[in-house]
Amino acid sequence: MKPVPADIVLADAPSAIVDAGAAFGLKPSFPVPAFSTKEEHVPELDPAYCFEPETTRAILAGFMHNRRVLVQGYHGTGKSTHIEQVAARLNWPCVRINLDSHISRIDLIGRDIITLRDGRQVTEFQEGMLPWALSRPAALVFDEYDAARPDVMFVLQRVLEAAGKLTLLDQNRVITPHPQFRLFATTNTIGLGDAAGIYHGTSPINQGQMDRWHIVAQLNYLPEEQETRVVSAKVPNADKAEIARMIAMANLTRQGFIAGDISTVMSPRTVIAWAENRGIFGDIHTAFRLTFLNKCDESERVIIAEYYQRCFDVDLLES
Repeated sequence: MKPVPADIVLADAPSAIVDAGAAFGLKPSFPVPAFSTKEEHVPELDPAYCFEPETTRAILAGFMHNRRVLVQGYHGTGKSTHIEQVAARLNWPCVRINLDSHISRIDLIGRDIITLRDGRQVTEFQEGMLPWALSRPAALVFDEYDAARPDVMFVLQRVLEAAGKLTLLDQNRVITPHPQFRLFATTNTIGLGDAAGIYHGTSPINQGQMDRWHIVAQLNYLPEEQETRVVSAKVPNADKAEIARMIAMANLTRQGFIAGDISTVMSPRTVIAWAENRGIFGDIHTAFRLTFLNKCDESERVIIAEYYQRCFDVDLLES
């Protein structure tokens, strides 16, 4: 990490740069502004993380040029982790909020609370995560963005604009975003709802709001070679030939999932768990049952057993 060149320095900007080639494997490389010190909200760095180049460029554009970036893809592809690992290498504080149906407008904006002061009860405003993040050099990541409640979505409408200010009506206060505030989100759908019924709880996103996202990146499953490197790095004691067959099995479930033949899919996270459980139980077939097969609908287990037999030459339903 080196001092920022004079032509990159902006008011209140990070004070260092990282090389995009060295940090993320991007070619051609370019300098990326970064913070020189790590504070408590910076994610932990995963040295084994494998970056997908196009998604990485999109996320870096969000950090460098204050673009609002939405990352869409199937579950388990590492959408949120991708953003966090970019932030970790930039020493950029990063906070994730899961927008499930229980997160309300009050949770994001803040609320009045009763507290004791000098032995007396007083009412004071406790700000939520949104005004807290807006006023700091921090990246705010909304997970499961397409599962958010309508009242939450309308709160975010104004903030989505590059210079979007947040008005706190209860406080008669307008918050101007910090120059280094950044906003990201992840979704399983592309904002049009879930017609296939795969991701229950998601809803179509207001197209006026979708239009406010400057960049929409799609992150799908890694190529087989890259996924092998990731699993091997996470489970270094695992046999590489066995990992290759695990990933081949996972790819068959993904093809079946996309074709609509099965409703449960093996993500890279599942493959890593399978490899870890294989070390615990000492048997790859038992580990597969406990990691994935028992999660599947009984009517689909014949198809999954067929995939498994192709990869391991073992009939799961008889063994």
